[in-house]
Amino acid sequence: MPRLPRPPPERPNAVSVLYFAALRDLAGTGEELVELTALPCPVTALLATVEQKHAALSGRLAAVRVAVNEEFVELASSVQAGDVVALIPPVSGG
Repeated sequence: MPRLPRPPPERPNAVSVLYFAALRDLAGTGEELVELTALPCPVTALLATVEQKHAALSGRLAAVRVAVNEEFVELASSVQAGDVVALIPPVSGG
């Protein structure tokens, strides 16, 4: 199993955010550290911070699946310092 990218100890209010598929293109990166003012915080607050940081993602995160430390969570869930959060857009197939 691959090792998840954890924020360094000197960034105690950070979470790692992983962007997948089209979100990666819109954010211009596959992963980054996101600083939050207060932790724990709801996933919705993290998503709002990400939208502010990347204008191209504004309005596009309502339908994403969110996984925290490799487990899918509801938007009402919280993130903690050091968590790894994956943002996965809806997928269509045929």
